[in-house]
Amino acid sequence: MVLLFPLYYLPLIETLRTMNKPQITIKDIAKALNVSPSTVSRALKDNPDISQDTRDAINKYAREHNYKPNALALNLRTSRSNTIGVIIPQLVHHFFSCVLSGIEMQAAKAGYNILVAQSNEEYEQEVKIVHSFLAARVCGVITSLAKDTSQYDHYQELLNNNIPIVFYDRICTGINTERVVVDDYAGSFAAVEYMIQTGCKRILFYSGPPHLEISKNRRNGYLDAMRKYKVPVDDNMIKLCDTREQAIAITPDLLEKKNRPDGFFAINDETASGILYACKLVGLKVPDEVSICGFTDGAIAQSTDPKLTTVEQHGQEVGESAFEILIGRLEGTSGEQKNNNRIVKTNLVVRGTTK
Repeated sequence: MVLLFPLYYLPLIETLRTMNKPQITIKDIAKALNVSPSTVSRALKDNPDISQDTRDAINKYAREHNYKPNALALNLRTSRSNTIGVIIPQLVHHFFSCVLSGIEMQAAKAGYNILVAQSNEEYEQEVKIVHSFLAARVCGVITSLAKDTSQYDHYQELLNNNIPIVFYDRICTGINTERVVVDDYAGSFAAVEYMIQTGCKRILFYSGPPHLEISKNRRNGYLDAMRKYKVPVDDNMIKLCDTREQAIAITPDLLEKKNRPDGFFAINDETASGILYACKLVGLKVPDEVSICGFTDGAIAQSTDPKLTTVEQHGQEVGESAFEILIGRLEGTSGEQKNNNRIVKTNLVVRGTTK
């Protein structure tokens, strides 16, 4: 049987043909140029013991024949690879994508590869990812907990295998690791204080899962700001709600109560955007009748109408700091200091959803 392909398939066919060609090895290069494999290996590493002419010839042949080092073999010969595993709870979340950008930029400069995986906010998936990182022989891990992670044996397994971990944002307090967090408490306090100072008297807090440190810290910032200004707080003013969908579902009923809130502080911008949508559904004006503040300062904050007042997290700086800490541990430049933890400062960005 003869299969006929349109002409525009030819580049694809050529690509597939090239991909399927067996990769040449150091031994192949040595045989072709009539030198020893050790000479090829040293020349590819630009060893000055090999003459410049020989190095040039070997490197030219390697380029022309698309030679690629065998990363797996290299990893097996050395104590560790140059690949760092990175776990992102949700790639679509602006903050996490900014963190990843910061890690990628620093990794490229330092000559490290990164292996990125998404837990999708699921503990079981997170465990699988950690085990895959172990199998891939990563040299270190940068990670943030999934929302429902409350057991940490899989991370302890990394440490037991001498693989250092740096947590960012959603940290693990159950094991001794280094971490990078934003100043959740100060960011929350500043946001709620501003809302009180601009006239809000009944501010609800939409929180994330209570076992997460970021939820605890933002809740404490909210409570302390309310206490400072002697604004009453009852249990009904703190709700477990951290998605846009949940906010749209529960907010309309709260807005129609007699003692309705005149302000909302949300744990993230997605939730804040859902609150804004719910306010419009029931016909309340923002910010004249209800003020809203989020936390992140991503694309959502600048695409709502009106634009969201929010707390800026500086995700890229978080990623850069996490990578810097990990590299310090891997390359021995962090000295004997065991807890090189960092706090990235936040700032309040006032826009149209507050007065």
